[in-house]
Amino acid sequence: MSILLKLSGLIDALNEAVGKLVYWLVLVAVVISAGNASVRYLFSTSSNAWLELQWYLFSAVFLLCSGYTLLRNEHIRIDVVIGRFSKRTQAWIDVFGFIVFMFPMALLILWLSLPMFWDSFIHSEMSNNAGGLIRWPAKILVPVGFLLLSLQGASELIKRIAFLMGLRDEPGDKMHGHS
Repeated sequence: MSILLKLSGLIDALNEAVGKLVYWLVLVAVVISAGNASVRYLFSTSSNAWLELQWYLFSAVFLLCSGYTLLRNEHIRIDVVIGRFSKRTQAWIDVFGFIVFMFPMALLILWLSLPMFWDSFIHSEMSNNAGGLIRWPAKILVPVGFLLLSLQGASELIKRIAFLMGLRDEPGDKMHGHS
């Protein structure tokens, strides 16, 4: 189990690093959005590429931070109900939720999105909008995001099982609480 806990720590570190890196994409998106709006109002011109870039950046933030959000326990939950249970019961509910809901959904989306990305990549799919961008960079965000979410789900599952086995004092870092 110690090897799995070390793997969990590596996954946590990966999603922590991705999350902190992606923070900067929010700033980039804001600057691009403000610049695009300013150019549009001052010079009555715009570019679909800038609008699509904003969409790509929003997608990147949303998808790439899904694992980071799970690590930080910031996904929407039913804390009002679950908070009434003991930590052991909460851990069992999480184990059930990861296995029955999160993994099947995340792995299915990961699996189904790979051909969509690959087709876009090999055909150099372009936006239908005049001056638009290539599409595969946006489409690769889906499988990468769900891979990061699946990895973090595995990390959280390892931590919950270690807690249930008495190998950890807490079921998961920041479990059922916000920092």
